Amino acid sequence: MKAVIMAAGSGVRMWPLTETRPKCLLPIAGKPITYHQIKELTKVGIDEFVFIVREKKEQITAYASSLQQQFGFKLFVVEQGQENGTAAALKAAEGKIEDEKFIIVGGDLLFDSSIIKKLLEAHESGITVALKHVERPEKYGIVDVVDSRISYIEEKPKNPKSNLANLSIYCADKSIFSMIKEIRQSARGEYEITDVLVGAKAVEVDGYWRDVGYPWDLLEANKEMLARMEPKAGDIQNSTIVGKVIMEEGAKIINSYIEGDVYIGKNTIIGPNAYIRGPTAIGDNCCIGESVTVKESVIFDEVDAKHLTYIGDSVVGRNVNFGAGTQLANFRFDEGSVNVMTEKGWVNSGRRKLGAVIGDNVKFGVLSSVMPGKLIGPNCWIHSGVVVNKNIPSGLYVYVQQQLNFRKIER
Repeated sequence: MKAVIMAAGSGVRMWPLTETRPKCLLPIAGKPITYHQIKELTKVGIDEFVFIVREKKEQITAYASSLQQQFGFKLFVVEQGQENGTAAALKAAEGKIEDEKFIIVGGDLLFDSSIIKKLLEAHESGITVALKHVERPEKYGIVDVVDSRISYIEEKPKNPKSNLANLSIYCADKSIFSMIKEIRQSARGEYEITDVLVGAKAVEVDGYWRDVGYPWDLLEANKEMLARMEPKAGDIQNSTIVGKVIMEEGAKIINSYIEGDVYIGKNTIIGPNAYIRGPTAIGDNCCIGESVTVKESVIFDEVDAKHLTYIGDSVVGRNVNFGAGTQLANFRFDEGSVNVMTEKGWVNSGRRKLGAVIGDNVKFGVLSSVMPGKLIGPNCWIHSGVVVNKNIPSGLYVYVQQQLNFRKIER
């Protein structure tokens, strides 16, 4: 059986993390989203995957290929054409689909196999749509259902009529391709698969599901995925562990305190005298050293924070270096939700505590700091003593001008 993974999007809302990698390869609980998807889909008999790609297609192809031996599936990679939108992406897969039912999933979703199993069991013909009651329905496509059929769908309504959301997980047969060919371009210039969902069979599901739309969604997804994982101990020296630790090969914890659910990647060294508070995931080949605190964060591979650093409720890209005393603030004085300036304006993160989102290859000088909810693009240098209080575009050297005054010491 086949599954189509819609992985062609540019992931603009996930900047700065997606400037250097596709959205589907963002790590959660130590593994890319694509890994978690393939793991769950193969549990229900999916053994052929069709990846729809466009942005950073080489990275997606290489990673999906690397999983073939582990999970034993056949891989097809198809490039989306110039037309934009989910229907345009699906259209590219038509040549790989035969007369059989197949699964369609968005490339930025986390879910468990029970959702796919229930969808397959309920499917009869045409399109079957997975639905779930959600919090904050204004973030999703909200539907009405009459006699087990979708009667109405509205994307991200300001005043939602219900909290029953389209999960962007579908079971379909080949007839869907004739349906999407009739879709007209939307007001935002895209061809939307949601235009053919009215009349489709609706199935409410109860399994785990998470849409990863903004960088801070990685924090909640990381928390949920870590809670589902089994502990795995490793080289722990003179340390206190209060909670669940998942350690990969070569990882070490030295004279440190670990609290909550914590994932530690391959060859990563924690300590001495570090404090890691979960839910936190730290990638491969990292060094979290002397008097460093990491709280409820997602840290990618090859990150160095060796001295006196605080990383709170933050997402840190690959190969970031924190100078001694770097502080990532995560809390407003008024205790309100942290707002984030995005390409389309201010967005309420819904989080009372949110630190920084940092792209790849950023270097921080000693005693620098970042205010809550700020985004820093890849390849930036943040000079010593800088207070980052606005978003920083990629590739900039940020420094402050300082005037030194002198006078003689009178004795």
